[in-house]
Amino acid sequence: MSGHYEAPIREPLIIGHKTYHDITEDIVRPIEERAGKLWWASLYAALVLFVYGFGCIAYTIGTGIGAWGLNRTINWGWDITNFVWWVGIGHAGTLISAVLLLFRQRWRMSVNRSAEAMTIFAVVQAAIFPVIHMGRVWVGYWVFPIPNQFASLWPNFNSPLLWDVFAISTYFSVSVVFWFIGLIPDFAMIRDRAKTPFTKKIYTILAFGWGGKAKHWQRFEEVSLVLAGLATPLVFSVHTTVSFDFSTSVIKGWHSTIYPPYFVAGAVFSGFAMVQTLLLVARKVCHLEQYITMYHIEIMNIVIIITGGMVTVAYAVEYFIGWYSGSRFEDFTYLSPGAATGPYWWAFWALIICNLVVPASFWFKKLRTNIIWTFIVALIINIGMWFERFDIIVINLSRDYLPSSWTMFKPTIMDVGVYLGTIGFFSVLFLLYARTFPVIAQAELKSILKISGETYKAKEGDEHH
Repeated sequence: MSGHYEAPIREPLIIGHKTYHDITEDIVRPIEERAGKLWWASLYAALVLFVYGFGCIAYTIGTGIGAWGLNRTINWGWDITNFVWWVGIGHAGTLISAVLLLFRQRWRMSVNRSAEAMTIFAVVQAAIFPVIHMGRVWVGYWVFPIPNQFASLWPNFNSPLLWDVFAISTYFSVSVVFWFIGLIPDFAMIRDRAKTPFTKKIYTILAFGWGGKAKHWQRFEEVSLVLAGLATPLVFSVHTTVSFDFSTSVIKGWHSTIYPPYFVAGAVFSGFAMVQTLLLVARKVCHLEQYITMYHIEIMNIVIIITGGMVTVAYAVEYFIGWYSGSRFEDFTYLSPGAATGPYWWAFWALIICNLVVPASFWFKKLRTNIIWTFIVALIINIGMWFERFDIIVINLSRDYLPSSWTMFKPTIMDVGVYLGTIGFFSVLFLLYARTFPVIAQAELKSILKISGETYKAKEGDEHH
């Protein structure tokens, strides 16, 4: 046995007898080739949504929040639902990159780059909502601790909205740095292969003078580890902070200590579902089947099972506490006319089916290794997680303490437009990313080719027999 640390029974992470040169060629191909019709069609579709959504945002800012379906009782509607949903989607990136880097999981290498890009793009979408939700965007600078017209007083520190500002800005900055550092060796590779002076110039600037010397690699590894160590607590802190928007209030159904862990599990759950959705498409379009193998997809589905299980337990606990607390209001929210049979029964059951029933199919190996089924379930989970946020906000607010102020929430065309606009914006960013950056970290893949490549695995096997 040559000096390897991996058992021969492990499945290879890179299949199809690749050499180092093959990896370079395969990963650079989508960048160097001309974009196909499919890519242009997707980009135009996404741009249309994006422009429409920003029209709706402009209308909202000009008219006021009254353009949305909010009312006196339900003062948070789709805006905060979408905000929490997008922040949640951004969670898988940091988890796959940072936490799995610290745990030395090799399978993350094919997946992490796209997951990190997805994190950054999702956080950008999330950041839009608290800003437009303020109603008066022009005083948005009040949320930053800068010298202002209140002298040295910052009255806004009392607002939970401010915690979101800190959580998101920290999260965004760490994610961007982490992602960019990882890209440097790949930028250098594209720089060295560039055909036109313009491309060469751009990628030279981006590569930060990378030369691939041992010293460079040593620093690269050190920085990656330090950043991973910084980013790991962020996975927990960011969504915990977001959950405090709810759990520190006195509204029945929100006032709960289970929210922080439950939001974190739900975020990773929806984040991994989004990674699956995007990567299965990228895998097909960019022909990366030999790097993102069935084994990768299955492992990610197993993470979905685990986090989905945590979310299920959290739902059960919510109901148990609603009953056990003996509070009439909690009891009313969860049990008597409750969510399951109340006016929002459809939203409640959408959540149960999408988040509990459907993902449970991944317990069967045949289903979790089926690509089409994985894709469908990933989409369903994202719908379910959107409904979860919708239920938390709208169901709990619609039945107030005073029956006289009970009301229903009906989204307007502006609500829908803003939401579709962020989906368009996200898609535009992701499509552009897939054409300009290597979708997979080639330098990292090369580091595991000798250990986990199929060719070398086969040789190992021969040595044993």
